Amino acid sequence: MSDSPNQRSTAVSPANSQISEKKSRQDVVSRQSGRVTFPNSAKSDSSHRSIMSDDMMPPGNPFKMPLDSDIFMLRDKERQRKKQQRLKQRQLKVHEKTTYSTRVNFRTASMIRPVDSDEEVQEEDPDKSVAVKDDPQFTIAVTRDRHVEKESLAEYIAKKREMFLVQYSLGVKRDEMRKLEEIAQAEERKLELAEQYLEEDAAMFDEFLKENDKNSVEAIKLAEQETKLKLEKVGEIKRIHAQMMSIKSEISKYEDTLKEYQLYRKFLDALTPQEWAEDKMKEKKKMREERRKEREMNALNAKKSEMEQLEKTNSAALKLKKRLGKSGTPKTSVSSCKSQLDTESTSSSMVEEEEDSDEELELFFSDSQQLLDIFAELEEQNLSLIQNSQETEESLEEMKQTIKQTKRKMEKETQILKEQIDKLNVQIQKEEAKAADLKMKSKMFNYGEFKAEDQEKMLASLNRKVEEVYRGCIGDNEANISTLQMLTNIENRMEELFEQIETMPQDKVEAAEKAKEKERRLKMREEKIEQQKKYQEERVKRALERAKAEPKKQTGKKLVFRSEPPRLKKKEDEGADQASKEEEELAYFFTW
Repeated sequence: MSDSPNQRSTAVSPANSQISEKKSRQDVVSRQSGRVTFPNSAKSDSSHRSIMSDDMMPPGNPFKMPLDSDIFMLRDKERQRKKQQRLKQRQLKVHEKTTYSTRVNFRTASMIRPVDSDEEVQEEDPDKSVAVKDDPQFTIAVTRDRHVEKESLAEYIAKKREMFLVQYSLGVKRDEMRKLEEIAQAEERKLELAEQYLEEDAAMFDEFLKENDKNSVEAIKLAEQETKLKLEKVGEIKRIHAQMMSIKSEISKYEDTLKEYQLYRKFLDALTPQEWAEDKMKEKKKMREERRKEREMNALNAKKSEMEQLEKTNSAALKLKKRLGKSGTPKTSVSSCKSQLDTESTSSSMVEEEEDSDEELELFFSDSQQLLDIFAELEEQNLSLIQNSQETEESLEEMKQTIKQTKRKMEKETQILKEQIDKLNVQIQKEEAKAADLKMKSKMFNYGEFKAEDQEKMLASLNRKVEEVYRGCIGDNEANISTLQMLTNIENRMEELFEQIETMPQDKVEAAEKAKEKERRLKMREEKIEQQKKYQEERVKRALERAKAEPKKQTGKKLVFRSEPPRLKKKEDEGADQASKEEEELAYFFTW
């Protein structure tokens, strides 16, 4: 940071500023004397050198056509030269940069004066003014073909004023440059401090990373240890779980065996005689009472001894109380006595339960032969009971069958009766309709609309038809029954036939119905064919009659309807069609 380019540039800039000031003064002096001078500062020299070096053409014959590869090489060189020039212009400071016009003017002036002599003068004495040249040849070359006029006092004062302004501006610029240098130095110091802070932060960050790595390694180790411990614990849990499962399975087995033993015990208790069980219960009660009395006696003796001890302790506590003036020890002794009594009562209850459980182990059966004898007796009893149950089941089955049959019969009878009732209702309705019809007919006959002969003919035809039906259904009318009696007999016969059909199997009934339906269809077909034949014969007869008949001569003209006027076709405009189409499209696409 100590040898930065900014410091080097700031160290060189004051010398350049002094040289430029001296040159400006020499320029003013040359103007007063009437000679023409050109400024030659360090920045102009550097820019002049760069421009001259950039403007120098490569050696070679300009009238020779270059090769294709040379053209590309020249283009690349030109691009590189321009790029270097741009980089140099960027690197120059603000006071060293120039415009295009100054560069062109300086280019013409540099062609007039020699560059090497100026550089030597600058190297020898950079503090002296280089604006005025003492060489007569140089002055002649510069002032050749130049119109020089004498200056007046006003011009001289104006130029002096310009010189003062230039000097003032140079002083201001120097102050600004100095301030900028101070600011740059301060910024450099800040940068140095920032670099130090950055280095310290980097060192601290490295330490933090190292500590973090150490912590991560330790955490990994701890995690591995914890995982190992976890795996061990999981293994222990699994092992304990397996042990628990095995213990539970054993417990379940023991419970099953206990249940079996309890069932056997219940079975044996059920087989034991009642007298022996009552005797044993009496003995148990006696034993319990004796043991209870013994426990009570022992408890009383223990209580007496405890009370004596309590009295002794209470007397000692009272003595201590009198001495120390404190109380509370007797309460503790009483509470301890109560707790002892409670424990004794609980222990006595537990002892009673244990004794009861021990006493329950006694059984009536001491030998297996006793059980075998009882089993044989029970088997005989079971056989007799099984026989009785089978007989009762058979009787129950018979009763069920009879009940079912009676139910079926009753249901059938009820169904038949219901159907008969329905039929009777239908017949009643029909008879009522017939009666109404007959009333109407009788009224009509009575009013004289029909003659007596027509009535007799109708009744005779009805009688004949009824007789035919009667012969087909029942037989000949030997007793000369009236038509009404024949109709009643036919109805009764039909009811009997319906009842028989209901009792007959359904398959046979359906087969008979199908056969009758087939016969009916055949008859219908034959009748239809006969009707068609008759119709055809009639048509043939009519055609023959028309053919045999004499032709009729037409006289006069045929009647004709009036002709309609021709229809006028309207010519539709194409524009109207187009407009209507557009309206339809708009209505179709742009309506909700």
